[in-house]
Amino acid sequence: MNNEIFITCAVTGAGPGPQKNSNVPVTPAQIAQDVLAVAEAGAAIAHVHVRDPDTTEGSRDVRLYAEVLERVRDKNNDIIVNMTAGMGGDLVLGSNDPTQPQPGTDLVNQKTRLLHVEALRPDICTLDCGSYNVGEGNLVYISTPEQIREGAQTIRGLGVKPELEVFDLGHLDFVTKLIGEGAFAGPAMIQFCLGVNYGAPPTTSAMKAMADAVRGSDVVWSAFGVGRMQMPMVAQAVLLGGNVRVGLEDNIWLDRGVPATNVSLVKRAREIVERMGVRIMSSSATRDRLGLGAAA
Repeated sequence: MNNEIFITCAVTGAGPGPQKNSNVPVTPAQIAQDVLAVAEAGAAIAHVHVRDPDTTEGSRDVRLYAEVLERVRDKNNDIIVNMTAGMGGDLVLGSNDPTQPQPGTDLVNQKTRLLHVEALRPDICTLDCGSYNVGEGNLVYISTPEQIREGAQTIRGLGVKPELEVFDLGHLDFVTKLIGEGAFAGPAMIQFCLGVNYGAPPTTSAMKAMADAVRGSDVVWSAFGVGRMQMPMVAQAVLLGGNVRVGLEDNIWLDRGVPATNVSLVKRAREIVERMGVRIMSSSATRDRLGLGAAA
């Protein structure tokens, strides 16, 4: 069990959250406002997607990311900004002809997935470390070993720290191989993503298997569970020696029938952690722990 942990807040994501909870931020101004608010509530890291302000759909528009970052840095130069680089991996297969991508496909190369990271150089960006089936139907998220290697090399060359997104044990097996090859400047930063259909489930046994796989390595890990398992996985991560992630990307409810805000989720996680006798790390302390420099 850790004596101190940091909290990441994933403030918006790319899913249909805004249609279900009006507190999910959409515009760059709203996203930046939530980043600033969760920093005040105790989050050391804000994980950021952007959305098309007109459609609310997830976007890869560099200009939207730039506006979010500018608005945040105008008021807070300490909060760690973690930008997703996962957009652009969606492949929808046809049932009759799987060789023809179907509507909903957004599949681009690794360089295109990283254009905003190259332009803006955030503290951290994500690197999805494996392909997987996304729920029912024919949607597959694509992240091949060659793409992952290219992403790792590119991100390191940009001077940005990758957060290695692991959705299943096979993903983690490849990550540990890359760590052994020296692909990442230490400590490696890993996020265990639990409960995303159909990856690893949000259970004690799944998280423990992942934690055991990296124990003794130069790794700092966090974990999250989606939906109603968000807060149980907060407590479980702390008990197993990890850090925690909450936020409206992963869960839009505070209690049954009560829409959450990003701030309310951070405060709930903080209460759980502190009642366990664990201290919450500041952004500055988290920068030191992760080997990050000051914000640009």
